Amino acid sequence: MSDSLERFTRQLAFIREIDKVKNIFRQTYLLDCRRRENDAEHSWHIAVMAVILAEYAPEGTDLSRVIRMVLIHDLVEIDAGDTYLFDEKANQDKAEREEAAARRIFGLLPDDTGAEVMALWREFEDRSTPEARFAALMDRFQPFLHNMATRGISWMEHGVALSQVLDRMRPVLEPFPLFWDYLNSQARRAVKEGWLKDA
Repeated sequence: MSDSLERFTRQLAFIREIDKVKNIFRQTYLLDCRRRENDAEHSWHIAVMAVILAEYAPEGTDLSRVIRMVLIHDLVEIDAGDTYLFDEKANQDKAEREEAAARRIFGLLPDDTGAEVMALWREFEDRSTPEARFAALMDRFQPFLHNMATRGISWMEHGVALSQVLDRMRPVLEPFPLFWDYLNSQARRAVKEGWLKDA
């Protein structure tokens, strides 16, 4: 097999493999509450959010890099599964499960592309750049918006408390005061409505 045909074959294998992300369902409900969203829907949604909310990104942020990050960040869940943000036990080995998944899934790609995608994924996970921090903001903020719009259906199913929301959101949202202030006010509204436990 020629090098170019082998490269093309590996690219197609990866493209077929990532179709599986459409079958990874999250705890977040669609706004009509009919079902939970899948990872592909989530990734698309936060990519669009990044475009619309780009004016709030740190100055000089490379938006195309943010979009690439959000489109690939959950592909590891094909193997690792979705880990609910408020599931303390499942979060204990999340990093190890996702690292193994990243090596396998991104390893399907040609070596240069696989290394590039792996680096993007690690950058997102480490939140080590302005792009990664803005991508992480979109990733955390979207499910919060969904919970508010669906009257906290997912929070109530899992008995989530205000303190959990604030603790898990603070590291990602606090560097973005507009988002952090909005979340704080809306989370307290959710407590008054009975969607979040006041604890």
